[in-house]
Amino acid sequence: MDPHHKASGLWGVIGGLSFLVLVQGYELAVGTRLGMTVKAGVALVVAALAAVLTHLARPRIDGNERS
Repeated sequence: MDPHHKASGLWGVIGGLSFLVLVQGYELAVGTRLGMTVKAGVALVVAALAAVLTHLARPRIDGNERS
């Protein structure tokens, strides 16, 4: 596996797990419960977006203009 793809995937995992931590903090602070399917669905969307955006932003951050 290409290291850049692996790094993007790992950033996606970090994004999804960070979202779940924030949701848990929200639930503890407010006292309301969200459905497990809602949390899982949104976490998957956040993870996918984080992975894609990391992959697209990497050339600009590294200073490389490789596609």
